[in-house]
Order: sequence, then C-alpha cells, then structure tokens
Amino acid sequence: MLRTISDLDLRLLRVFLSVVEAGGVTPAQSMLNVGQSTISAQLSTLETRLGYRLCERGRSGFRLTARGERMVVLARQLLDTVDDIGEQARNMGRQLVGTLNLGLIGHTPTSHNARISEAIARFKTRSQAVRFAISVRAPGELEEKLLSGEIDVAVGYFWHRVPSLSYTQLFVERQIAYCAAGHPLFDNAGHTTREQAIQHEWAWRSYPLPEARLQLPPSCITAQADNMEAVAVFILSGHHLGFLPEHFARPHVEQGLLKPLDAKEFFYEVPFHMVTRKLNRHGDVLTAFIEDLISAHMDA
Repeated sequence: MLRTISDLDLRLLRVFLSVVEAGGVTPAQSMLNVGQSTISAQLSTLETRLGYRLCERGRSGFRLTARGERMVVLARQLLDTVDDIGEQARNMGRQLVGTLNLGLIGHTPTSHNARISEAIARFKTRSQAVRFAISVRAPGELEEKLLSGEIDVAVGYFWHRVPSLSYTQLFVERQIAYCAAGHPLFDNAGHTTREQAIQHEWAWRSYPLPEARLQLPPSCITAQADNMEAVAVFILSGHHLGFLPEHFARPHVEQGLLKPLDAKEFFYEVPFHMVTRKLNRHGDVLTAFIEDLISAHMDA
C-alpha cells in the first residue's frame, strides 16, 4: 500500500487513467504511444505498489474492479490538484491563477455570445494565468454539473430554480410563433388571430414555459420536443405551429420557409441567467469573471 506518493506513482496513475479513458490496454496504445506489453507492465507495477488489483484485462476484455472504480475518482482528484498546484507555482506573480469552467446552452443569440466573448476579453486584461474550458449542455445538465463542481458558472435559460444555486438575469430572448410554407395559415401569416391559431396543431416544448402567454387547449399540442432544433423540424413539416427564438428563425424567414403568425400577438420573452453555486464567497478567479460578465451585459 502506498504511504508516500512519488513521481513514478503519478506517472503510473496517468497511465491507468489513460487506459480507463481508452476503454482498455489495446486502444490505449496509440494514446500513450507505447506498446501493449509496456502498458500492462506499468499497470502491474501500480497494482503491486497499491497492494490490490485495479482491473481485469485479457482475452475477456477490460473491466475495472470495485477498488479500481474508486481509484479512478481518487486519481483524477489527485492529478487535478497536482496540475493546479503546478500552474499556481509557475504563475506565482499573477493575481489570478487557476482554471475556469464555463457552461453554456446551445444556439444562444449571436449578440449574447459576443457579450461572453467581451467578458473573456475583459478578464484577459487582468493580471491572470487562467485556463478556460467551455461545456455546451442542456440546462438541466448544466445545473447538475454546477452542483457537482464540474463547472463554475453557467449561462442559459433555466425554467426552474435549484435552491442551492444562485440565478442572476443577464438578458431576455424573444420567442415568436411561426408557420411554414405549405401550412394553411402561411398565406395570411402576420394577421393570424388566436381563434385561427387554436384550430391547428402545435409543437410545444416538453418542459414548462412559465413565460408563455398563449394558453392552448391540450388537444392542440400534438408534438413535443426539448430543444429548438426539434421544434423547428415539426414547424418546417408544414403541419405544426410553434415558437422559436427570433434570431434562430430569422434565416428560415429570409429564405421564405417560415413566417411569424403575428409577431405583436404571438410572442413571449424568456430570461437568460448566469448561474453559480450559492457560497459565502466565490474564489478570486470566479469572482473576477462574474464581475466582467455582468459588466459586459450592462454595457451592451
């Protein structure tokens, strides 16, 4: 059993994690640029130093033992800490050192992405040595990653509120109801009444839309989807009406494929929030980026 951790142990742990990520010794060869026998020998050395078996490997395939699964978690934590300490040591003279993991939802307005880019640009003018990483996920996944500590801050549309997370509104996105070429309302689009609209089938989001002003009879909603791309597929079929972000629908409108039913009547606005964990105090890196993100949106 290891009592002290040497450079050799760190190297062996990195080999072990590479094998786990590759899914076995054979596929890890190209990742590590060494032969199968060398990798197997390194794993055996690590297991000897630990005093227990990490994985089963052979003709029957690769499989982690119960201890091996726990070691994966511990090894990642250890190596992340070692890398972070090394980063801070190399940049001791900088005020802000570390990593910043940012989460975003897909297909946000171009103007909003420009504000995030502006926030990063402002942050980069600080005395810092910070590595950025961006994950694009669905809102629920981003909240889960925030709670687990995998990301530090997320920006997007979140339709519910997790008590242990903090939500700060940054801007609003306008959603408009559209119909496609071939739909019975297409020729008269722009002057559609509510009475006309509820006579047709709608594609709706599969999650709550508390901001939506239009109340439809349940019988009208014959299709559901959890993202705007899927809703667009239903609308473009010519058989469904539905709401899309104005910026997302614009190219289809310009091509003559979509028309708004009545942009003054059939619309709603959804707030986009910056989300972080509720803590008494954020780290210096995150605190600085939050300040720059808010400033970039206030100046927009």
